Amino acid sequence: METNLKETDMSFQAYLDAVEDKTGRTPRQLVAEAHAKGFEAPAVKAAVIVEWLRDDYGLGRGHAMALVHVIKNGPRISTKHVGRAGSHGDASDLLWLDGKASRPA
Repeated sequence: METNLKETDMSFQAYLDAVEDKTGRTPRQLVAEAHAKGFEAPAVKAAVIVEWLRDDYGLGRGHAMALVHVIKNGPRISTKHVGRAGSHGDASDLLWLDGKASRPA
């Protein structure tokens, strides 16, 4: 299932930053936990990961689906919105997973 961020007013990176705010864990920590559970395997459906993130961390579907993308595909995103001004624009096609406080300026 493809992550649908088009209907929001947040960049992909902003979604991951919000996940950190909501969970107290960096995206990298959550990805590592997901990998320890085997969730990166192709046979694992997005719904399983969304349910885990909802039950263990209280995340809603949109934030969980942003993490699903990173768990399944890594931190690279499409260049479609990179450098674009506005609510869907990301600064880079490489998402920062190590926490907002450590992100280079």
